[in-house]
Amino acid sequence: RKKRRMPSENNRFQLGTIGALTLSVVSSVSIVICNKALMSTLRFNFATTLTSWHLLVTYCSLHVALLMKFFDHKPIDFQTVIGFGILNGTSIGLLNLSLGFNSVGFYQMTKLAIIPCTVLLETVFLNKTFSGKIKLSLGILLLGVGIATVTDMQLNALGSFLSLLAVLTTCVAQIMTNTIQKKFKISSTQLLYQSCLYQALTLIISGPFVDNLLTGQNVFSFDYTQRVVVFIVLSCLISISVNFSTFLVIGKTSPVTYQVLGHLKTCLVLAFGYALLQDPFHWRNILGIIVALVGMILYSYYCTRETSVQ
Repeated sequence: RKKRRMPSENNRFQLGTIGALTLSVVSSVSIVICNKALMSTLRFNFATTLTSWHLLVTYCSLHVALLMKFFDHKPIDFQTVIGFGILNGTSIGLLNLSLGFNSVGFYQMTKLAIIPCTVLLETVFLNKTFSGKIKLSLGILLLGVGIATVTDMQLNALGSFLSLLAVLTTCVAQIMTNTIQKKFKISSTQLLYQSCLYQALTLIISGPFVDNLLTGQNVFSFDYTQRVVVFIVLSCLISISVNFSTFLVIGKTSPVTYQVLGHLKTCLVLAFGYALLQDPFHWRNILGIIVALVGMILYSYYCTRETSVQ
């Protein structure tokens, strides 16, 4: 009887994973398009403060969902939750600072470095093993994304230091997202609800200072026209799905798979920009996207094969 139930449980898990991945891609691409309009067209360049509002709205929506009994509250260790929330908020702020103090090309290299760093940390500290085929597919993926996105590579000491901190905090935060869910046997929704407020508070306090440092403008003195407010509200609403799907994907798969998915989103955003927004592109961009997609397909194939064998 156990053997008969296993395929259906496995099918449900696979359907849940596919749903989480799809939700993550659709919501992330949607919010990028919305934020691009908000920042490029309407000149609202306060990314860190905007993220703090995203997290605050996500927390409020989850609190309403809890009151309506859509999920159960399962308290976990307070120090773990607050430490995890502050770490997540800090990693977001550092990524924004990395983008502000580096060239776009070096920032893209910073994002690419998250995958090998995650693999290294999981191998050293969690004794996790990655097969040669998985590593090869990840190498092809990183090569493709690098060809498609990395242009200039201007280095500076402060920018490099901020990038190093951003990579480390992001890797640790994403590994913790996976390990906390498994250790305390809680769902992605329960972890997001408990940590979201601390992430929001970290960025609400630091956001205006970080944004002022990067833009030279004060978020409180910005001219909030009706159009700007509409796009901010839309961005916050989409962010609920983005934040929820992030925890869902990492909990159902792994931090490395989430990063692979992130690079798929990058390729989709680039392709969307070329096809519909008529952004300028070069043969390198198209070649890079194709190589990256080959790497993603190989990664998915080898992960599925290795999971089915276990």
